[in-house]
Amino acid sequence: MLPSNSKRVTPVLFLTVLFASQSATAQPTAKDIRDVPADLQVPQMTSGNAAPGMRVKQRLPGYPDAVYHALYLPTDWNRNNKYPIIVELAGNGPFTNPYGDVSTGYVEGSKLGYGIASGQKAIWLCAPFVNNAGSANVQTWWGNEPDHDAEPTVTYLKKLVPFVCENYGGDANRVLLTGFSRGAIACNYIGLHDDEIASLWKAMILYSHYDGVHKWSYPESDTDSAKQRLKRLGDCPQLICSEVFDGPTNIAGTRKFIASTQIKVRATYLSTGFRNHNDAWILRPSDARRMLRLWVNENFDANTATP
Repeated sequence: MLPSNSKRVTPVLFLTVLFASQSATAQPTAKDIRDVPADLQVPQMTSGNAAPGMRVKQRLPGYPDAVYHALYLPTDWNRNNKYPIIVELAGNGPFTNPYGDVSTGYVEGSKLGYGIASGQKAIWLCAPFVNNAGSANVQTWWGNEPDHDAEPTVTYLKKLVPFVCENYGGDANRVLLTGFSRGAIACNYIGLHDDEIASLWKAMILYSHYDGVHKWSYPESDTDSAKQRLKRLGDCPQLICSEVFDGPTNIAGTRKFIASTQIKVRATYLSTGFRNHNDAWILRPSDARRMLRLWVNENFDANTATP
């Protein structure tokens, strides 16, 4: 059984859980993302004013040029309407592996939010991780070694969501937080840092890694600290995804950790079916992407994703 505090399981969730349970124990002989042609292409980040279908580089008022985020307005954007928001956190960089997977560590390289909604019906924000001084974006973790201060990044997110709601018709009651690798860990480490930031999220999608499963180099990455953050999740549902691989941080390891906390988590588990540590899987048709979108419609907003 999956840990859940929901009182009912719909057919959509049942199918998602079933697929994940089968894939989580599979051996790492899964297909490569390059074997499946992409049907989506993420728009390049450009300078200029925000407009429907454009992904632009922006800065919050009061921040220097080196601290920036990427804003994408959906193709159907209209100033008079309200839209759900997908906030995305990138993986560590610079990263490469033998499969040819790459992560730059910067907002420009993020892909999940675009793939979730296909560039339609939702505002997509790629938020930065900020250094200790709050003066520049960083590629690796958050803050600077050795203390990796999370507060500047937390503060930026607390300002970013209201800014987009006020200026671009974002709906504060429909904000989804997602992240890849470092960003997946940060969904809890940053996104549940305190009660104020935890209250921003209606749902979360975490792809590859989970706060508390492994002890990393930054402070308070231990299990006990992660449990304290997880307590702030409340009723917010999480879709926890991973590529196919053997190791303590895979889906099975994450399920084991969450069960060990004895905290009620509305968690659904999903294998991408690919071997790659690469958020570009979401740009390709697959059973996993279809199930992810069904989960989004069931747990976040019924009109955001087209399975």
